Amino acid sequence: MYGKMLRMTRVTVRTLQQCNIACCRSDTLYHLPNRTSRTPWKRQVCKNGSFDVLVSPVYKERNMSWLSCLRTRGLFLPKRVWTHSRHTVALYSTSTDSKETAKSVVNQESKVKTSENPLRVPSEDVKKLAQLAYPQRWRLTAAVGFLVISSSVTMSAPFFLGRVIDTIYTSPAEDFTSSLTSLCIMLTGVFLCGGAANAARVYLMQISGQEIVRKLRESLFSSILKQEVGFFDKTRTGELINRLSADTTIVGRCLTDNLSDGLRSLAQAGAGVGMMLYVSPSLAAFVLMVVPPIACLAVIFGKFLRSISRRTQDALAEATQLAEERISNIRTVRAFGKELTEVQKYSEKVDYIFELAKKEAVLSAGFYGVTGLSGNVIILSVLYKGGLLMASEAMTIGQLSSFLMYAFWVGISIAGFSSFYSELMKGLGAGTRLWELMDRKPEFPLTEGLVLKPEQLKGELEFCNVCFAYPTRKDSPIFQDLNLSVPAGSVMAVVGSSGSGKSTLVSLLLRLYDPDSGVVTVDGHDIRDLNPYWLRSHIGTVSQEPVLFSCSVAENIAYGAADPSRVTVEDIYRAAQIANAHDFIQEFPKGYDTVVGEKGVLLSGGQKQRVAIARAMLKNPKILLLDEATSALDAENEFLVQEALERLMQGRTVLIIAHRLSTIQSADAVAVLDQHRVMEIGSHAKLLANDQGLFRKLMEKQAFLQAKQKQALF
Repeated sequence: MYGKMLRMTRVTVRTLQQCNIACCRSDTLYHLPNRTSRTPWKRQVCKNGSFDVLVSPVYKERNMSWLSCLRTRGLFLPKRVWTHSRHTVALYSTSTDSKETAKSVVNQESKVKTSENPLRVPSEDVKKLAQLAYPQRWRLTAAVGFLVISSSVTMSAPFFLGRVIDTIYTSPAEDFTSSLTSLCIMLTGVFLCGGAANAARVYLMQISGQEIVRKLRESLFSSILKQEVGFFDKTRTGELINRLSADTTIVGRCLTDNLSDGLRSLAQAGAGVGMMLYVSPSLAAFVLMVVPPIACLAVIFGKFLRSISRRTQDALAEATQLAEERISNIRTVRAFGKELTEVQKYSEKVDYIFELAKKEAVLSAGFYGVTGLSGNVIILSVLYKGGLLMASEAMTIGQLSSFLMYAFWVGISIAGFSSFYSELMKGLGAGTRLWELMDRKPEFPLTEGLVLKPEQLKGELEFCNVCFAYPTRKDSPIFQDLNLSVPAGSVMAVVGSSGSGKSTLVSLLLRLYDPDSGVVTVDGHDIRDLNPYWLRSHIGTVSQEPVLFSCSVAENIAYGAADPSRVTVEDIYRAAQIANAHDFIQEFPKGYDTVVGEKGVLLSGGQKQRVAIARAMLKNPKILLLDEATSALDAENEFLVQEALERLMQGRTVLIIAHRLSTIQSADAVAVLDQHRVMEIGSHAKLLANDQGLFRKLMEKQAFLQAKQKQALF
C-alpha cells in the first residue's frame, strides 16, 4: 500500500496537531483513527491548509518511520494536490466529487477564518467600502465642507455665549445694551449660516446614500442573476433577498449618514478640545485624562458588535427565507393544516434573533452606562475644579460657562463617535456578506462564447457519453455514458420511469448545468463553447408547471421576445391565437391587461399552459423543449394545449419529455431512459412491437393503471 504513494507532505508538529493526513491506494482513501484499525474513507478531502505547509517532499524510504513516529489520527496522502488561490490547497483523490468537496472545504475554512477574531477589522472590507463611496466623492466632499462650516458654528457658540455672560456681569450700565445687542445680532447671523450649512450637508448625504444603495443593489442583483443554477440549489432565496434589501441599506447608511455623524463628532470633539485648552489649559488637562479609557472601551465594544451584527443578519436571512417560502406556498400550508406549526417555526427563528438582540442590548447598556456616568463625573469635576479657579480669580464666570459647554459638546461628540464606530462595525458585518456574493464568479460566464450565424443554426442535438450528477447530490448519478442523437427538424420523445433523468436532459441542453464528462452538442458545437445567452435565446421551453410573473397577460407573453419593448399588440394577439389562448383572454374584464397574480395563480392550469405556449411562440425558437407539457391537464384542456403545441412544433427540432405515453405517437423517434442511459430508441410502432422491451412494459403498465382508474369510477 505504501509503495503506491505518489506524494507525501512534511508538516510542522504544530500543524500536525490539527491534521488528518491520508494516502491513496487506487481511488480509495483510508483513514486510520489509530495504528491498528482501518476505516474506508472514499473520495473525500483529507487535508487542506497553506501551500507551504502541505507541499514539501518527503523521501519515500522515510515513509514508514515518519508514519510510526507521528502517532496522529490518520496517515495517507491522495494522488493529486488541488490548489485554491495562492494561499490554500486541498488534497483529493482522482474522483470529481472530491474536487467539489475540496472546493467546499476550502470555502468553509475561509469563512471560519473570517470570523475567527471578531476584534480584527479587515482592511479589505474598509477598502471596499471606500470604493463604493468613490463615485460620490464630489457630493461627499461638498457635504464635508458644509459639515466643517456647521461644526465651526456649533463650536463657536459656547465661546460667544461666554462673552455674553461676561458682558452681562462686567459691562458698565451705559454700554450694556449696545454690547449685548451687537453680540446677539452677530450670534444670530452665525447661527443662520450654521443652519443653512447643516441643511445642505444632510441633503447631500441623503442623496449620496440613496445613490450608493441603488448602485449596490443593481450590482448585487446582477451578480445574483449571473450565477449558475447550481448556486441557487445550495443558496436559500430568503438569504439572497435579505442581502439585497437589509444588508444594502445598512451599508449605504454606514457610508453616508453614519459617516457624516462620525465626521461631525470627530470635528466637534477636536475643536472642543482645542477651545478647552485655549480657555483653560490646566482644567482641560484635568478633564482629558478620562478620554483614553472611554476610547478603548468604544473600540472593544464596536468590534464585538460587528460579530453580533453579522450573526443577527444571518439569523434574519433564515427567518426571511422561512416566511417567504411559507407565504408563497400558503395553499399547501393551508391544505395540510400547518398554520400553527409554521407560526411556531417562525417564532423560534424570531426568538433566536431576539436572543442576539438581547446580547447586543447588554453590550450597549454597559457601554452607554459607563460613558454616561463618565460624562456626568466630568461635568461634576469641571464644576469643582472651575469653582476653585474662580475663587482664586484665575477664571471668570463666562470662561467657566464656555468651558462647561465645550466639555458638554466634547462628551456628546465622543458618545456620537462611539456610536459611529459601532454602526461602522455593523456596516462591515453586512458588507462582508455582500462581498462574498458580489465577488463570487459563476462557473461559466453568461455572455461569453461562440455565436453562430442564423444560417448556421440547424438544430441538430447530440449527447455523447454524458455522465452527470447534480452538484448537491454527487453520490447519486443521473446519467452514465448516455448517448442520444436528435436530427435537425425532427421530433424526439423521451420516456422513462420517474427519476430516470428526463427533465435533466432539458437542464443540460439549456446549460443550466454542465456534464461531469462527455459532451452535449448543438450542430456539432459543444455547448460549453457557445455563448449561453445566445444559446438560450434560440431554445423555447414549455414545462409541466409553467411559471408566470405577477404582471399582465400581455407582458407575460411578450417576455418570450428578445426585446419585449419592441413587441407590438398584433404580435401578442397572433401568438395567443396560435396557442388557443386568445378567446379566454378576451373573456377577462381587462383582457390582455389582466394581472395573472403571483406565479399565475389566478389562471387555471390549462390557461397557464396556453399563455406559456404563446410566450414560446413569440420567441420563435429553432429548438423546442416540451417538458411533460400536458401531463397535468384534463381532457378538454389537453386537446387545446396539444393542438397549440402541434402548431408550435412545426419546422423546429423538438424534444418531448413525455409522461402520458399516448401523447407521443406522432414523434419521429422515442428514446427510453433507464439505468442512467438510453436503453431503447426507435419509432413508436417499432418499440411497441417488442414484447420484452421497456417501452412496451411502460405502455402496458400505464394502460393497466388507467383501466383500474376507470373501474374505480364506474
